[in-house]
Amino acid sequence: MFYITTAIDYTNGAPHIGHAYEKVLADVLARWHRMCGEEVYLLTGVDQHGQKVQQKAEAAGVSPEQYANDVMQKFIALWERLGIAYDGWAATSDPRHVRCVQQILTNLKDRGCLYKKAYKGFYSVRQEQFLTDKERGEDGSFGPEWGEVIELEEENWYFNLSAHVAWLREYVSTHPEVVTPEFRRQNLLNAIERAEGVDLCISRPKERLAWGIPLPFDPEFVTYVWFDALVNYISFAGYLSEGDASLPDFNRLWPAACEVIGKDILVPAHGVYWLCMLHAMGFADAEMPRLLVHGWLNIRGEKMSKSLGNIVDPNDLCDVFGAEALRYYLVRDTKTGYDSDYDAERLKMIYNTELANDLGNLCNRSLNMCKSYLGSVVSRGEGDDALSAALRAHLSETEKKFATCMDAYNTADALGALNEHVKQCNAYIEQTQPFRMAKEEGKLPELQRVLFHLLESCAHVAYLLGCVLPEASARMLEQLQVSTEGLTPAGLHWGLLTEGQAVQAPTPVFPRIMSEEEKAKAAERAAKAAAKAARKAAQQG
Repeated sequence: MFYITTAIDYTNGAPHIGHAYEKVLADVLARWHRMCGEEVYLLTGVDQHGQKVQQKAEAAGVSPEQYANDVMQKFIALWERLGIAYDGWAATSDPRHVRCVQQILTNLKDRGCLYKKAYKGFYSVRQEQFLTDKERGEDGSFGPEWGEVIELEEENWYFNLSAHVAWLREYVSTHPEVVTPEFRRQNLLNAIERAEGVDLCISRPKERLAWGIPLPFDPEFVTYVWFDALVNYISFAGYLSEGDASLPDFNRLWPAACEVIGKDILVPAHGVYWLCMLHAMGFADAEMPRLLVHGWLNIRGEKMSKSLGNIVDPNDLCDVFGAEALRYYLVRDTKTGYDSDYDAERLKMIYNTELANDLGNLCNRSLNMCKSYLGSVVSRGEGDDALSAALRAHLSETEKKFATCMDAYNTADALGALNEHVKQCNAYIEQTQPFRMAKEEGKLPELQRVLFHLLESCAHVAYLLGCVLPEASARMLEQLQVSTEGLTPAGLHWGLLTEGQAVQAPTPVFPRIMSEEEKAKAAERAAKAAAKAARKAAQQG
């Protein structure tokens, strides 16, 4: 079982393009592993508790639960629009999750992993956590990433995080697969030292924060939002579910093969808190999840933030460019693990160049020539030539590279490989010139062979593209009249098209994205053409 999860989104605001990138990436990886014949379970959802949600609800004059659920619907609607095919939905106000969190807390307390003490220190309102001197900058102040920092003195419950730091250091050092990419694992190793001797405050007094999961052994406190939220990866996977049929079989799912998270929550939340929590619960080294850490989508080199007013709404992009263009752009222009810059013009350029011009044009031209020259009937033709053999060899290498890159979570280079083969096919057309062969006597077998190679390549590319653009892939395969049922990338072979089969007339799968000016010019040309046709008809009448 390939269990893949994403970080759950905090319901203190609307979804933005960073959320969309993470979910599309996870969805593409899940679809890829399904294509490979694996059983896959994709979990995503929302983190609903915490001080910021309570404050937003109070400002809106509604209950925190209603506010969180209203925001949750915005996430659900966007994921549906973007075609995110998740199998499980995590919402941390769900009674099944609450029950699991409380049972874990009780078990940890019984094992002596939790204790209560009074503490006076500095508290980050934004991050909802106490800070130590290790979080201070060189000038002694807390940086802007912590937002408003206030001084608090209160009694709370603590998790003995420091007791697990030595294990964590050894585990991360000796298990390079725990964090991908490797340089993010090195970031975690450097950060582990900061956890030395520091325990984690895992509660908040109800008098200050009422919206949270109550501690089962001390109802005057609620659970710290990060301790609560991290548990979703196992609670909604069936951990401690006592046979609840509404949840998966935990033993089949766990450990998570891939937890997709942003670089900002690797340290300390996932890399330190989460792994130490699991270790304290009794999970063995072999039962630890694998973390896939992605970078940020910036804008003009700056992090997107509400304060800067540069947040990009994915719904707006879907309105302008379409969901398929956005999906392709997000995983094509961003190399997993690294930051990238969002650019609307680049989104348009990549879609128009690689999909509309390169792949779309290749498919349309190939089907059109097959219709015009062969009556839409496919034939392998006779003989062989160096150009055709080279195209087949290039396709084989492309498929290997695509699979290698996808297995390594490198969607950008995988799609780059597909686009390179499409370019090879378009060059093959110019080299063989089937439109001239159609006019020459005795060239029919050669013409059939060339068009077969083009249509076969289109079928292979369309199939592999299915993990990124499933609907567009299906439209292309339908026009090619190719069924890929039961096919896996490992079993992909030359001959998806069969001798004598018919193909359909082309319908553009990737219409160009046009600016308003381009649309106006196109409308003007169409109007002139219609007027000309009307005049001609009138003259003939």
